[in-house]
Amino acid sequence: MRNAKALTSCVVIALVCGGCFGGGATVKTSTTTVSIGQQLIDLQNSYKTGALNEKQYEKARDDLIKRALSN
Repeated sequence: MRNAKALTSCVVIALVCGGCFGGGATVKTSTTTVSIGQQLIDLQNSYKTGALNEKQYEKARDDLIKRALSN
C-alpha cells in the first residue's frame, strides 16, 4: 500500500512538472516601437489628465530623455 501511494505521488509530480517545461511549445513575441516624441506626448497627456502628479511627470520625462540620449 505504501509503495502504491509513493508510485502515485511520483506519477502526479511527473505529470505536473512535465507541463512546467513547455514540452516543445512555440512561444511568439512581438515588439512595438514607439517614438520618443510619442512617448513624451503620452506622458504629458497622463500629467494633464491627472494620472501623474508633477513630480512623477518630471521624473518620468527626465528618465525618458536620459534613456533616449544614451542610445
